[in-house]
Amino acid sequence: MLKIYNSLTRKVEEIKPINPPNIGMYTCGPTVYDFAHIGNFRTYVLSDLLLRTLEYNNLNVKSVMNITDVGHLTGDNFGDADMGEDRMEKAASKERKSAWDIAKFYEKAFLTDFESLNLIKPSVMPKATDHIKEQIELIGILEKKGYTYQTTDGVYFDTSKFKDYGALSTLDEIKEGARVEVNPEKKNPRDFALWKFSPENEKRQMEWDSPWGKGFPGWHIECSAMSMKYLGESFDIHVGGMDLRSTHHPNEIAQSEAATGKPFVNYWVHGAFVLVDNKRMSKSLGNNYRVEDITKNGFNPLALRYLYLQTHYRQEMNFTWEALEASHKALERLREAVGRLDQSEATSSPSLRLGVSGREFEQKFQDAINNDLNMSQALSVVNELLRSDNPASFKAQSLIKFDKVLGLNLWEAPIKELEAEIPEEIQKMVKEREELRAQKRFHLSDQLRNKIRKLGYETKDIEDGGTEVSKIPSSSLK
Repeated sequence: MLKIYNSLTRKVEEIKPINPPNIGMYTCGPTVYDFAHIGNFRTYVLSDLLLRTLEYNNLNVKSVMNITDVGHLTGDNFGDADMGEDRMEKAASKERKSAWDIAKFYEKAFLTDFESLNLIKPSVMPKATDHIKEQIELIGILEKKGYTYQTTDGVYFDTSKFKDYGALSTLDEIKEGARVEVNPEKKNPRDFALWKFSPENEKRQMEWDSPWGKGFPGWHIECSAMSMKYLGESFDIHVGGMDLRSTHHPNEIAQSEAATGKPFVNYWVHGAFVLVDNKRMSKSLGNNYRVEDITKNGFNPLALRYLYLQTHYRQEMNFTWEALEASHKALERLREAVGRLDQSEATSSPSLRLGVSGREFEQKFQDAINNDLNMSQALSVVNELLRSDNPASFKAQSLIKFDKVLGLNLWEAPIKELEAEIPEEIQKMVKEREELRAQKRFHLSDQLRNKIRKLGYETKDIEDGGTEVSKIPSSSLK
């Protein structure tokens, strides 16, 4: 029974799909005006882990992640997403490129990092600029129902007319930014833009005709328009960073439910922030690290994924290079241990059945991931399984399943040097001896160990049930 913390109800709840076994999930994606950093990617890894866990529970997931390539204004940094400059236009001016080229470049960079962290690509990745028509239509519905009003700079949603506005957050948190110029024409500080007019006597690179005048959509409307297009007016899960909980997501709920008269999303899942050396990430501090910085410093990007797994998604995570190095080494040790197992035997034997002990480990793993995505506990189960007396083939069978959730590519790095230096005959004997040890037939395993030694190879048993093998120098043979 999969349970998740629902930010809307502030409780850990069992996920009950609207249309089982199908389930719809929407994740707020990147604004492609700059590179995504490791704080952003913690949210995307959260979404990926939830997707994998849903599938592990035999649910058919349709996942959608948007690409914001227009309408996200710089005022959002200070608490008012309707003020400031368009991030795309600002980046285009700074880099002396077109806004369209900016979007294309940073989207490609995002997808490269996305792939390096072994994230499953969503079923649909819609772009805001490809769905202007749907956004205009949604605003039109809100206008007909009396939820909008017009100012000199745009069309706004009147939050006073939506009874349950702010249920996801608290009304105290939904306030106008103190560091940007307020809009005196707004009826309520919490009202938000649905459509922004292009400035007079200024040609924007991204602007469209609308019933209200030439301009561009507000940031919030795209997520409602695209999520409902691909997942329906009501769907199951919405994922995003904690920074979206106070304004962006309450605004999505308000405009969506005002338009349809139906509940918008059943479960809201938010990931906590990433700190760097116990400080907030910022360009001024030079600590808003990217996935590329991970690889440039000689680390496997999946070591970052492993690091994410060690802290629960609802807790702030502190990134340090020392912690990443420890995760990198832990991942390599895990891969070395897994690489000694016979994956081919597990995958080529559909009739293979786990014993009682093996089933217990699989149940422990599922209990951990189903308990609000307790991935650190799931990793503990992996290590416990490797140290157990279960046969290597059973361990491999379970670990193949576990890695479908963890996404660490555990089989990617077998000990190639060992395989290259140790003859196939010796490798087979080593595996046979491991099976004997797992069966507690120690007398026979010792006999086989002596036989291996006589052939010139030393064996050393390790904690996870595997074996290190090395060639004995000829001068040391007796």
